[in-house]
Amino acid sequence: MRASSFYLGLSAFLLYSCSSPKKANEPAVLTIGPEAVPVSEFAYVYEKNNGNSDSAYSQASVQEYLDLYTNFKLKVAEARSRGLDTTQAFKTELGGYKEQLAQPYLTEKSVTDQLVREAYERSKKEINASHILVAVDSEADPKDTLAAFQRISDLRQQVLNGASFENLARTKSDDPSARENGGQLGYFTALQMVYPFENAAYNTAKGQVSEPVRTRFGYHIIKVNDIRPAQGEIKVAHIMVRATQGMPKADSLVAKKKIDEIYRRVQRKEDWNKLASQFSEDAASAEEGGELPWFGTGRMIPSFEEAAFALPQPGAITPPVQTPYGWHIIQLLERKQLPTYEEMEQSLRNRIAKDSRSELNKAAFLRRIRTENQFQEVAANKELALRLADSTLLAGNWQYKEPAEPKNVGSATLFTIKGQPYTVSQFGKYVEENQKPKQNASLAHSMNLLYDKFVETSLLNYERDHLEEKHQDFKMLVNEYHDGILLFQLMEEKVWTKAMEDTVGLRNFFEQNRSKYMWSPRAQATILSAATPEILAQAQKQLAEGRFLSLRHKQPDLAFAFNNDNLSAASLAQLDQLANLLQADTALTIELTGSLDARETTNRSNASLAARRANAVKNYLVKKGVNEEAIQLVPNADRPSNARNARRVAIRVYSTDLQTLADQYNQSNPLALQVMSRKFQKGENKALDQVNWQPGTYTTTVDGRSVLVKIDQIEPAGPKALNETRGAVISDYQNYLEKEWVKELRQKYPVSVNQAEVEKLIKK
Repeated sequence: MRASSFYLGLSAFLLYSCSSPKKANEPAVLTIGPEAVPVSEFAYVYEKNNGNSDSAYSQASVQEYLDLYTNFKLKVAEARSRGLDTTQAFKTELGGYKEQLAQPYLTEKSVTDQLVREAYERSKKEINASHILVAVDSEADPKDTLAAFQRISDLRQQVLNGASFENLARTKSDDPSARENGGQLGYFTALQMVYPFENAAYNTAKGQVSEPVRTRFGYHIIKVNDIRPAQGEIKVAHIMVRATQGMPKADSLVAKKKIDEIYRRVQRKEDWNKLASQFSEDAASAEEGGELPWFGTGRMIPSFEEAAFALPQPGAITPPVQTPYGWHIIQLLERKQLPTYEEMEQSLRNRIAKDSRSELNKAAFLRRIRTENQFQEVAANKELALRLADSTLLAGNWQYKEPAEPKNVGSATLFTIKGQPYTVSQFGKYVEENQKPKQNASLAHSMNLLYDKFVETSLLNYERDHLEEKHQDFKMLVNEYHDGILLFQLMEEKVWTKAMEDTVGLRNFFEQNRSKYMWSPRAQATILSAATPEILAQAQKQLAEGRFLSLRHKQPDLAFAFNNDNLSAASLAQLDQLANLLQADTALTIELTGSLDARETTNRSNASLAARRANAVKNYLVKKGVNEEAIQLVPNADRPSNARNARRVAIRVYSTDLQTLADQYNQSNPLALQVMSRKFQKGENKALDQVNWQPGTYTTTVDGRSVLVKIDQIEPAGPKALNETRGAVISDYQNYLEKEWVKELRQKYPVSVNQAEVEKLIKK
């Protein structure tokens, strides 16, 4: 089936496309039309995708890969011949991926290595800290920066002189949350705070207050309240009952009752794995005893994580814990300390690339490429450019205008990179596009900031534009994505979309291959699983009736005035809701039973009053669009009551939905009865697999529960309808279309294999 991650995931076909540098007079391993594929290119992609395989460099492995690679090159040749690599859409997409591929080459590896090691060492500890913030913009004017620094320094001095850190945070901090928490941040570890803040916290002793530290938010002072070892990682299992926010209150109560009953059974030491398999609603883990992958601090829902880490030893179990996803019972399986550096290294590298400490890496990288790319600045022209600013810059609407004197300022060189000049006019255009309104800032400071960014951007762009010259492996990666995108576009047209939209072709393919799409024997069955044999016997009796009293839709009786069959306003409102319910759910039916009290029977004209009341309800519901067949009038067999509240119509709601039957028994014990009814293949249900596959009713026991299996029909093995196996047919049809297309391409672009060179690659 088609997948949008085709080339992003670096699937095998995409990876074929790398082109290594062609050597002069190098022999070709194959030719496709006029294009020769050098031995070195094929050897490179083969090693990249098969080098670690046990069968690498065997005759079969090399030949199989050569066939696949040939098919790939045929498709790429077709895409190029159709000009797909010249479209703007293609260029834009390739440019986007080229930008992503360039990122690892635009960093300083030695600095990254140091930061990764530092982050790992810091991850061994968790710090509890409080802070006070004096906000100041990261690009603020020097005078504003100085004022903020003096203010934070004064606050620090007050703390050192004995003032309460917490009180100062509440009254003086620019962090809004400090009003409530007194600056308290709780526990954190490496990579959870901006780097300068983290740096200061980890370099301040417990009970001490840091020197002022600058972040993008402003100046901080940090008080370290506590330092503890990292919690490490844990593995847990859980049993889950879903209960999401906004679900009906009745469903929420059912979920809570169910998790409480499961917890009681866990406390009785019933088999955990069986309970998870039977009742957990986390389908991904239920059959594995509810087991979840290892996790550490910050990687799970907080309430779940807090409860799990609080478990004292393996085997300990929490009471039900609520999260936004529902209710969980958590069992601790294992606990381990922080993973090794080798285990964490790659994830730390990925996180550091997105963390504020990457600015250190960027600064070091810029210093290096300044030297490598021979950056040279013309100081006099820089001064000319900076003087071009006026008050409109602070308003954010400055426009570059070349001054009359001195002449030709715009073409004057500000600096060169590898001899390439960058001019005053280029800087002016950059300022126009990147300026922002600034308040309380000086012109000189604002223009200097923009100049520094222009230099930085120019250096990075120059390096990015010349990466393929400096790094052959980067050039190969770009070529991979170039051909991968082409292949994706053509496969979309010739295979994936065609298979989805060519309904006639799909139908014909299905008819010609019907023997591939067969059902094994199936049983149309209803299965009841009960906590006790008594419950099962009662449920079986009700099952035979075919409809079940719905407690979920229980209706209050409708009251009537004395000697009257008119519906009250309150009754009409209730019936409007009932009518909507009956129309929305065709599995529902109702019984109406009218009644009257003893005083009403003294009047002979009231002989039919109870029936008239029930008919009034029925007629109103029918008028509201309810199917008349869904309403049954039931005579009142009881004698009239002396109670005044006997002037009623009782409404009983029934459903043919089996879950309604389960609801009756699960009120006091949420696990009393489980029901299902559908077609099953062998192996899909334990109970069904234990009985004879013949129509009839059977009882058995599965995992300590009493089970009724009612088989209505056995369908023999037979062909599936197209709508029953469409996904598989589409996938097979796509493979068929691709093979036919490759046959056409081999006719269009003759393929010649240099078998002698292929043999040289075989080492086994």
